[in-house]
Amino acid sequence: MRRELLDVVRVDEVGPYRLLRLKRGRLESGAPGQFFMLSPPGRLLPRPMSLSLATRTELGFLIDPVGPGTKALTTLVRGERLHVLGPLGNGFRLDVARPLLVGGGIGLAPFPYLSERLGRPPAVLGFRSQEHAEAAALVPNAEVVVEPRLVTEALRPGHDVLACGPEPMLRAVAELDPGAQLAWEAPMACGYGACYGCAVEIGGELKRLCVEGPVLERAA
Repeated sequence: MRRELLDVVRVDEVGPYRLLRLKRGRLESGAPGQFFMLSPPGRLLPRPMSLSLATRTELGFLIDPVGPGTKALTTLVRGERLHVLGPLGNGFRLDVARPLLVGGGIGLAPFPYLSERLGRPPAVLGFRSQEHAEAAALVPNAEVVVEPRLVTEALRPGHDVLACGPEPMLRAVAELDPGAQLAWEAPMACGYGACYGCAVEIGGELKRLCVEGPVLERAA
């Protein structure tokens, strides 16, 4: 874990989402599924973001600009700087024989990086509209489903599922595949377990997603 002040390279449009690209500095990319705390300008709380892109010179974060913090991050321009802390939390295990990536909406954020680390396995990605589905271009070998069709209808037996998306999708995936690796989402204020703001009930127990997750392997 390290904190750095990074320069903005640019912000790319990806359908309704935005890909914030930063100069990498000395930050490690960590494991796919880990996250970084990005501090928007002004007096806004940091936002947890999964790493989507990792090159020798850049780190990229796919963001859905829906609130003041995420909008502030996606309106940054080249030359501006922001504080980044990470990598944090626990990511996906990569020691799987037949990976299948399963994502819903902005839950695909860690998948471009994860796909590269796993050798571009098949993926099933669900979206609420064709415009949102434009983001599937970031993930190689992806099958796209759009509402009202569900990603669970396209799951393939005999694969090791690695999933990220909204809670109802994750619970549905877990019912079909109890051994799936699930990346959960929750608001976070600190990112390292001090505030308990990201505690969610999973399997009858409270889990601090920033330290015990965000990737977990059991749900109920």
